[in-house]
Amino acid sequence: MIICSSCNHHHNNELVKNIFADTPTAMPVQAGIIDEASGIADSRINGGYLWVEQDSGNPPEIALLSYNGNFLKKIFIKNAINRDWEDMAISKGPEAGAFYIYLADIGDNFLQYNSYTILRFKEPSFSLDTIAVYDKITFKYPDGSNNAEAILVDSESKDIYLITKSDVKTNIYKLAFPQNTSNINNAVLVGSLPFTLVVGAGISIDGTELIVKTYTALYYWKRAPTETIDQAFKRPYITLGYQLEIQGEAIGFRNDNTGFFTLSEKPALVPSVNLNFYKRN
Repeated sequence: MIICSSCNHHHNNELVKNIFADTPTAMPVQAGIIDEASGIADSRINGGYLWVEQDSGNPPEIALLSYNGNFLKKIFIKNAINRDWEDMAISKGPEAGAFYIYLADIGDNFLQYNSYTILRFKEPSFSLDTIAVYDKITFKYPDGSNNAEAILVDSESKDIYLITKSDVKTNIYKLAFPQNTSNINNAVLVGSLPFTLVVGAGISIDGTELIVKTYTALYYWKRAPTETIDQAFKRPYITLGYQLEIQGEAIGFRNDNTGFFTLSEKPALVPSVNLNFYKRN
């Protein structure tokens, strides 16, 4: 049984809870290279690889990790600052036919910032070493400072959604396309979720499935073709099986729709972490 996210009565969850495996396939990731993963996204142009970004204190770079957990390389983002990168997405963007990486510099543990930034650039081939050209989408919230660690981009509308990581209330904000790259954008509050401590989110390549991750749980929605993402979040959710990771923050669907990945930060006392793949049943 689960609690519906938009009402107070219960829904029987027995028929749908086994969409994905409860226990993942675990691929060890070599320690010392990507120890603070806070976001992942399946590459659209480098087949069989995931993009990984790390959070505050790390250089402004993104890494490629194979589906089996092997590190390939890092690509530097010139003149960028990693204040507190917390999630990433790959979606469509300004130019038709191109895929873009959205890097979300949206963390704010001490609620000290009044604006936040999303870097947007065309997804690079693994042969590249440096990204020199990118858009900066700067925004502020209507209610002041917020700490957020989850981003979703709607591939059809190209609207950006941000989900806050509050311990009081989880809010959903939207930056509608076309986002301004020269002035500050105003994020619009479009909804809320009935749980807290959201650390990541993922959307399937066809846009019909959403997963929101907290430290301890995975919440899943089906989205109808006519719905916006915020409308989908008003529907009942399903709680998926999840094998607890100590500091698991990153989640992303695999492009072929056969399942989704999660990846954890490496706590100091743990020798290494695993790239986990939850296969669709």
